[in-house]
Amino acid sequence: MRSFAYDRPATIDRAVALLAGEGALALAGGMTLLPTMKLRLSAPEALVDLSSIADLKGIASDGKTLTIGAMTRHADVARSAEVAKAIPGLARLAGRIGDPQVRNRGTLGGSLANNDPAADYPAAVLALGATLVTSRREIAADEFFRGMFETALEPGELLTAVRFPVPYAAAYAKFPHPASRFALVGVFVAQFKAGVRVAVTGAASSVFRCHPLEARLSENFAPEAVAGFTVDPKGLNSDIHAEPAFRAHLIGVMARRAVAAALQPAV
Repeated sequence: MRSFAYDRPATIDRAVALLAGEGALALAGGMTLLPTMKLRLSAPEALVDLSSIADLKGIASDGKTLTIGAMTRHADVARSAEVAKAIPGLARLAGRIGDPQVRNRGTLGGSLANNDPAADYPAAVLALGATLVTSRREIAADEFFRGMFETALEPGELLTAVRFPVPYAAAYAKFPHPASRFALVGVFVAQFKAGVRVAVTGAASSVFRCHPLEARLSENFAPEAVAGFTVDPKGLNSDIHAEPAFRAHLIGVMARRAVAAALQPAV
């Protein structure tokens, strides 16, 4: 690993100023960045550690909107009473990310800014139609995810918080890789007054909405509404773990499980 400068600012403004420097990268939980640096796949000139910025952490709800700071850890989302009350499916998702070490180091904002094709949070953010707040602007979830490891964030722009509208019902189901716990396929469903949103992760190069499923579930939000549903495997991921046809099949299976979970009474 090559040498680099290291700063640990206490404010968002200071972090943004440091990130304006050439070759500077933000360090959130470090679950992806540090391993890629060790493998020499990434070689930043400077790391801007965000862990001391209090304004980037925290969870708040007003009954209609759930706001989570970008530096809030997965473990904190998973055990938050406010998240469990507002969007229990989001709390359960967070509690099943990776392993305890990942959940206690990884952050919401780090996961979203990285946009791994098999990450869990992007499915929740997209299905819930969340708003991503940055140091410069607000970005709708439908405009945020651009492709594999690519987002709408511009150089030096810092993700500060995510605002989730509270749905009538929502849940997530995934078929996890047995070692990494990343999703071979994960499906998040969210029911709102205007209809149902469905987002799929792990199946393609980036998270995406499944509009045919949304149409079915908007008419009948029930597991049986997904019966017989098939996805065109063209364009889906193919690797040593699963072929496109299998991932296409899993989308329907995970969607049925997610809807069934969303309809269960809150515990």
